[in-house]
Amino acid sequence: MATIAAPEDGRTPNVSRLLLGFATTTRYPLRMTNTPLAEYFEAGLALFYPRVCQICKLARATPEQGLVCAKCWSGVRFIRAPFCARCGLPYEGDITTPFECSNCRDMELHFSSARSAVTAKGVTLEVIHRFKYSNALWFEPFLADLLLRAAVPALRAEKWDIIVPVPLHPTKKREREFNQATRIAAHLARAVGLPLNENLVRRVTPTRTQTLLTKKQRWENVRRAFAAVPGAKLSGERIVLVDDVLTTGATTSACARVLRELGAGEVCVWTVARGL
Repeated sequence: MATIAAPEDGRTPNVSRLLLGFATTTRYPLRMTNTPLAEYFEAGLALFYPRVCQICKLARATPEQGLVCAKCWSGVRFIRAPFCARCGLPYEGDITTPFECSNCRDMELHFSSARSAVTAKGVTLEVIHRFKYSNALWFEPFLADLLLRAAVPALRAEKWDIIVPVPLHPTKKREREFNQATRIAAHLARAVGLPLNENLVRRVTPTRTQTLLTKKQRWENVRRAFAAVPGAKLSGERIVLVDDVLTTGATTSACARVLRELGAGEVCVWTVARGL
């Protein structure tokens, strides 16, 4: 049977986007299980995307792998100690005691700690950009797998109450058609058995993308970007805030501030990748 290769710009063709519609529009992403619906979804997707790596376009890769082959997978760099105890920024060297980097000491952060699974470089950075900006939803299992490998053991070792994805502004969500943080956070919520709550914090300002901004501009850009959802209230719950990438911590700190004002006892941050 003939197949249609993914377009060069990474955007999903109209027909295959219909197949992805269930995963795009439902509150929780479709899990690739052995249910008839999942099998139908994967069979339909295979008509348009061959089981080949969508990075190198050479080696075999399955939807369960996020269409990333083993060789490309080997380019991923997981973050290991030593790293800053506050923001999770990795350091080289033989540091064996907990430490806080100078960047964190100079800032008022509203989360207790931030951790990321991998560095935002190479394959990981390319996948995140295509997932967010080109509707390359087939990469979702790959990104979720990265986060779960690092976050699940850490979160199970402590008691946390709620998973909260960093919200998108409604305008940007309409343009993108989904919130990448919500899709990734849903995988984490299922893995650790915690509720996913999108009704605590809302984004009230359509901020510029942080990518090309300086550190100072990033903090100013999101300072008033978030607000509490009307009627929302917390009573000491420990919150896990989830996003795709953390760089300066400006966005997650601004979001964590609102959660603390609502009554959260503590807010930690988990992201798939850490900008360096």
